[in-house]
Amino acid sequence: MAGYIDRFSLAGRKALVTGASKGIGQEICAVLADAGADIVAVARDARGLDEARRAVEGHGRECLTVEADLGTAEGPRDAARQALAHFGAIDILVNNAGTTAPESILETQVDNWDRIMAVNLRAPFLFAQALGPKMIERKCGKIINVSSQTSVVVIPDHSAYAASKNGLNALTKSITCEWAQHNIQCNAVCPTVIVTPMGEKVWGDPAKGDPMKAKIPAGRFGKPVEVADLVLYLASPASDMVNGDVIMIDGGYTAL
Repeated sequence: MAGYIDRFSLAGRKALVTGASKGIGQEICAVLADAGADIVAVARDARGLDEARRAVEGHGRECLTVEADLGTAEGPRDAARQALAHFGAIDILVNNAGTTAPESILETQVDNWDRIMAVNLRAPFLFAQALGPKMIERKCGKIINVSSQTSVVVIPDHSAYAASKNGLNALTKSITCEWAQHNIQCNAVCPTVIVTPMGEKVWGDPAKGDPMKAKIPAGRFGKPVEVADLVLYLASPASDMVNGDVIMIDGGYTAL
């Protein structure tokens, strides 16, 4: 049996991470690079992508940055093409990009609904569709979908977001159903509120954030590195028997 360092090593692996310009995505890029992976960092924000690239290169790994709008059908396809052209194959796909627009059901705008579905659900499908054939051909691959606690326990004013993330959980299981036979593992992680720019935007007001925090037995919101460490496990050989799972990282919120 390989030692624990080898079981968690990503040496020689190529990982594509979406939403890589800030928050959880940028942290995932750094953690996977620290474990030995070269990175394709995908996002819209060029400045944030430069920060991700510097973090990856600081760990001695290569980083290809790709600017893409994942709200369009062509954005994910073009990003995948660039990744394959540069590295030949992608071993690890991390669908982390996400967006939201807190609105009640009666106030939800169709444009917001469509954008949330496109970024949170359609883009992961398109990336899997584009990168999956090479994974199937090589008989190995890891796909990690960053879902949400809200996919399991909904909260007010998040109907579009909850629906998109619940759909992402179902997509995770569908990929497992079809591709597990090819030694491809696909899992979803469901964080509670994480202290990121998007988390601060929605939950930064203590009048809204404190009651939410009070529902978490751990008594706090999560940190980006805590999500990134779980992604590392699911991207590594240590998790080869973990497939089709929806894993909570919520400080005990859903245990109550």
